Amino acid sequence: MGTIKIVGIVEPNRELAERYARLNNFPISMVYRTMEEMIEATKPEAVCAFGTIYDHLEVVEKAAPRGIHVMVEKPLAVSLDHAQRMQSLAKKHRIHLLTNYETTWYPTNHKAMEFLRKDSIGAIRKVVIRDGHKGPKKIGVNKEFLEWLTDPKENGGGAITDFGCYGVNLMTWLMQGEIPLTVTAVTQQLQPENNPKVDDDATILLNYAKANATIQASWNWPIGRKDMEIYGLTGVIYADNRHNLRMRIAEGYDGYQERSYELAENEAPMNDPFSYFAAVIRNEITLEPYDPSSLENNMIVMKILDAAIKSSKTNRAIELEKR
Repeated sequence: MGTIKIVGIVEPNRELAERYARLNNFPISMVYRTMEEMIEATKPEAVCAFGTIYDHLEVVEKAAPRGIHVMVEKPLAVSLDHAQRMQSLAKKHRIHLLTNYETTWYPTNHKAMEFLRKDSIGAIRKVVIRDGHKGPKKIGVNKEFLEWLTDPKENGGGAITDFGCYGVNLMTWLMQGEIPLTVTAVTQQLQPENNPKVDDDATILLNYAKANATIQASWNWPIGRKDMEIYGLTGVIYADNRHNLRMRIAEGYDGYQERSYELAENEAPMNDPFSYFAAVIRNEITLEPYDPSSLENNMIVMKILDAAIKSSKTNRAIELEKR
């Protein structure tokens, strides 16, 4: 990438650290047991927290007072309470606090937004977003990752948080921060033998004043997927995967004209999280309103996920208060 330098890694599990040092050919001397040791020894400008979601708050608590910028892997936090405390620290100490999603770097999602801004399919009326795979254990994640990913405390839930956050993040971006009127969610546990403590299938319904979204987050898809359908007044956009997008413009009752696009990767720094993080810190780019990585977007994501979890537990729609 050429835009960042890794100066230290925090990993208290020494066996795991040594295994990855051998696998990725980095010196074990770069690995520290605690954040305090790493910060004291390396004086980093920024940190990336890609461990358990529960640990995100602690990372911000230790980094923010020292003026160290933070990027976390999705979702922002394990709960709305943790998110609010992280937001308060970020604002108090004036640091950037970004959230990374794989789908942020999909050229198809940015092309879809470009078409929406050009009014190519009219105003949004319905969005369907599907994310997930056949399940963490079935795809063979390592035991250390599996332990916390399927733990309700460490991950905040199962598929509803792990993959529900993708759709909520994209919808918040598409709707430019509009808060849904209600959130309704249904969760299931279809693989109790693999995910005994958490849900592994979730459907989240977002009801806006003039639109709605269906977010299907699952560890039960037969194939991995991250795709989106955006229905407007005059057409529909299918973001089928990272590179393939189709747009259909309606003709008559059930006719349409379709255009297909095979997109190249985004240009730097919009092609990976680390280049993007560095560019934000150095003021080379400014976050657009409700950018998928932004704190304002992801605070709304946490508010919606909090409501979705409550809905799934109470079997009722949750009304959201406006800001």
